[in-house]
Amino acid sequence: MGFPDTPAGYREYAYVANSGANTVSVLDLVYLRADRTLQVGNTPSALAANPERNEIYAVNTDSSTVSVIDASANRVAFTLPVHRQPTSIAVDATGHRAYVTNTGANSISVIDLDQRHEIAEIPTLPQPASATLAPDGRSLVVTHNGMGVVSVVTTVPFTPPTLSPITRQFEGVRATFPGCPGASAAVILPDSSKAFVACSGAHHVMALNLAAAPGSWPAKQNPSLMSDQMLTLLDVGRTPTHLALKPDGGEVFVSNLDSDSISEIDTQSNQVGGTYMIGTRPMHGIVSRDNSTLYVANSGADSIGLYSIDDGKFILSLHTGSGPSVMTFSADEHLLLALDARAGDVSVIRTQSKLPSLFTILPAGSSPSAVVTKVIGTRASAH
Repeated sequence: MGFPDTPAGYREYAYVANSGANTVSVLDLVYLRADRTLQVGNTPSALAANPERNEIYAVNTDSSTVSVIDASANRVAFTLPVHRQPTSIAVDATGHRAYVTNTGANSISVIDLDQRHEIAEIPTLPQPASATLAPDGRSLVVTHNGMGVVSVVTTVPFTPPTLSPITRQFEGVRATFPGCPGASAAVILPDSSKAFVACSGAHHVMALNLAAAPGSWPAKQNPSLMSDQMLTLLDVGRTPTHLALKPDGGEVFVSNLDSDSISEIDTQSNQVGGTYMIGTRPMHGIVSRDNSTLYVANSGADSIGLYSIDDGKFILSLHTGSGPSVMTFSADEHLLLALDARAGDVSVIRTQSKLPSLFTILPAGSSPSAVVTKVIGTRASAH
């Protein structure tokens, strides 16, 4: 099977944050080559793509800024100041708002992406590390790994401006949940009802109920769902570092770094269905759009393990560069990109061939830490 056909003018790029080089590498995913290197701020540690416009955002931890990359021209168009030691960014589904955790300032910046400036600063518990925005735009799940605490912040979904000025209230922290040592990765179900958080300093995943919207059907059926609640702590392997959510929301797969395993969580029953050996020091997982296959980056084995979700079986191991960590798919999933943290490059895996295989390795920069992809144009039907 060959590569999918693309229409004239179609462009797709991957953007790689190189924390050790203060750069973002731009990779051309149509011609599978390095396109250019962009200088950003010091220690870019997180990236986000705007779902509605051709912009990429790079969080520069040691410059206390966010670089706005114009993806149509692949240049840095603007540098937005935030607060001390920003570490993560979440962009809402409308593409108008972003939330940046300021670890050194104990706050979250609310960014107007249209005007490119901060419109609010939300005080938080000390050292907010990562923020995950619920699909309905009403809740932000924030991890405080130094404290072993998870907090939930109320956010106000974007609404188009009216002729009359509106004062938007960002209510701030509405709930806190201790007991999650090393709180790190979080995922939220597609219906925004639950969150799962990896407690990497222990062997647990915390399951949370997120408050239902006032007046919604769940709230009317069960008033207790109006509040955030800690549901349970689930026993998984040692040092759970990453959570991969199936697109249909039915299961979460936990990468257990120091157990060389993955754990499978049923999100409806809040139970661990099983724990399976996958490879040496698994760091990151990602599930295919059809919910059938889990890919796991085994950083200690320089490989990616494939796990068949439907069959509950390990399929095969794919060789990569040195120290694979964060992964992402191309738009139509015919490519899987894995950052090779120790090698400073990107392994490109063909997923649509009869057996997935390493196709090429593209250069990046020192200590690649985050990757996103962005399409400019319209993809023709793959075949």
